[in-house]
Amino acid sequence: MMTTSPLTERPARQRPGARSGWRLAVGLILLSAIPLTAGVLRLVQLAGGPELFPADPRFNVFPVALLVHIVGSAVFAFVGALQFVRRFRRRPSSWHRRAGRVLVVAGLLVVASALWLTLFYDPQPGSGRILFFFRLVVAPAMATCLVLGFTAIRRRDIAAHRAWMIRAYALGLGAGTQIFTEGFGQAIFGEHVVAGDLEKAAAWILNLAVAEWAIRRGATQRPRRTAAAVRERVPA
Repeated sequence: MMTTSPLTERPARQRPGARSGWRLAVGLILLSAIPLTAGVLRLVQLAGGPELFPADPRFNVFPVALLVHIVGSAVFAFVGALQFVRRFRRRPSSWHRRAGRVLVVAGLLVVASALWLTLFYDPQPGSGRILFFFRLVVAPAMATCLVLGFTAIRRRDIAAHRAWMIRAYALGLGAGTQIFTEGFGQAIFGEHVVAGDLEKAAAWILNLAVAEWAIRRGATQRPRRTAAAVRERVPA
């Protein structure tokens, strides 16, 4: 009669969702939900809906750039979050590849509309030159990440593709993180232009730091998972 040593027993199966990516996807969608909801309500107001926000003189005429930015951001946030779900990445219908193309197009529309709003509209009330500078840096950086991610997958460099797309997505979700950086920052430093600009900029920096951590963590864990899978397939 054979007995199984504790050292050779298979690890307990993790709970559904622990490694499937669904929890992460839901969290990312929730992170982007507040700024996207505010943007949609602003569009409703500009289209003749109820006065939900104080009037913004920058948008006296319904701006196409704002519409493109909000719709593009919604598509980018939602489709990008689903790209972290393993079920969609591994479907034989090539959903991940098709969705990735949509993600790149939506991301580039977000970048183009963000630059248009930054350069050709009056500055956002309560913002200064620091935020203006960061926006001119972040938008091209996000576009660069998207292009590098797309070219990487074209040459079958999956690791580079994954890294560049994660960086692009992190920059794209800056508005969601700004809710927290501004909230904590105002509670500590009060409300003034320089602090507000730095609090918004901190959101992009924080997102990029988390993205780099996730990229490096994935790079170190992938060989371990591969080795473990090989050991399971080899009979004792």
